[in-house]
Amino acid sequence: MIPIPTARAATLAVASGVSGFVSPWAPLVTVVVITTTVLALVVADALAAPSPAAIAIERRLPAVVTIGHTAPVGWVVTNGSSRVASIRVADALAPSLQADDRRFRLRLEPGAVAEVQVDIAPTRRGAFVVDELVVRVDGPLGLGARQRSRTQPALLRVHPRFRGRSEAELRIRRGRLLEVGLRSTAGRGGGTDFDQLREYQHDDEFRRIDWAATARTQHLVVRTYRAERNQVVVQLLDNGRVMAGRVAGVPRVEHATDAAMMLTAVAGHLGDKVGLVAFDRQVRAVVAPAAGRRQIGTLTEALYDLEPSLYESDYRSAFTYALTRFRRRTMLVVYTDLVAQAVEESLLPALPLIAGQHVLVVAAVQDPDVARWAGEVPADAAATYRQGAAIETLADRRRAIARLQSLGATVIDAPPGELSERLADAYLEVKASGRL
Repeated sequence: MIPIPTARAATLAVASGVSGFVSPWAPLVTVVVITTTVLALVVADALAAPSPAAIAIERRLPAVVTIGHTAPVGWVVTNGSSRVASIRVADALAPSLQADDRRFRLRLEPGAVAEVQVDIAPTRRGAFVVDELVVRVDGPLGLGARQRSRTQPALLRVHPRFRGRSEAELRIRRGRLLEVGLRSTAGRGGGTDFDQLREYQHDDEFRRIDWAATARTQHLVVRTYRAERNQVVVQLLDNGRVMAGRVAGVPRVEHATDAAMMLTAVAGHLGDKVGLVAFDRQVRAVVAPAAGRRQIGTLTEALYDLEPSLYESDYRSAFTYALTRFRRRTMLVVYTDLVAQAVEESLLPALPLIAGQHVLVVAAVQDPDVARWAGEVPADAAATYRQGAAIETLADRRRAIARLQSLGATVIDAPPGELSERLADAYLEVKASGRL
């Protein structure tokens, strides 16, 4: 083990060297002797330090952290040596975990135990393997130290933040109104499964009147319906190259993930089964359709460490996989970007596999910068070229949307922050109209 000089040793060496040069009567040999003496002290001090192997460190990580929340990370340090130990520890926490500090120092008596804790506030989802710890023990004089790296692998999972939780609750309540045959301001119809007979109210539709029951009771009676339960919603998440582009500071796949969480929460709470297939040139993750509150946790666990691939996505294989696994008529939601070339070359050729058999929704997030560039007044030649490119991009996007709509798809092209809500509204409209 090579002795490591501390900051105190460096200060002493510099001070000794400077004193040797500023003193005209001190020969150069004096400086050499002083420097050699300092180095000897560093080595001797390091050898006098307790061995880092005698310092036990237990790392304590939370199982799961959600972006937007803080969580504690702790270390339990035990001095297993027979001497007082001045200990410094550095842990390999990723920068995106935003730890208050990943380094600390302690002075422990023989056999003493201490715990250090800091907070982390992750800014990026994924699976983080925290492995390397560096332990340094200073000598009694603080001039030399003994250092050792050790591998203590641990997994920290960072889940995406569910930004649309409050909006999801609003839409769940709206869907429940449909289930009992009441009308909401944003929904049409009331499902197609018969629920009960009741007296006519002023806002009921005439087509709901049950004339046989009316004749028997001599009062207007209407049939009420509830939205169908146990329907299937399958989400197809494009995890390829087009979803790696950043919108509002994050990759497009992050917006799609948030929308998928919103739809899973709403549909699952309303009794429908929700599943997901994430793919690029091959299928990366599959969540079997299920209903209930736990499904959003299952989906989050499947997506939290999914990173966009830089390959073109194979829609035909993904659609074939989904149709083979989910044969029942479903609502298929495709999360992608409406780049004209990708739509023309990849998505449109694969649509005949599912068009007409299923309710198809294509969901994408707009880039507000492109819209802003298209509408701004150019200030120079560069801005003029940029405006022209933005206008052409928007025109290509509109043509791609028109092509998809001509094949029967419902297209949701929403600004950042609105995709989740508009997709949930589209689901409720499909559910209320009985299209499934």
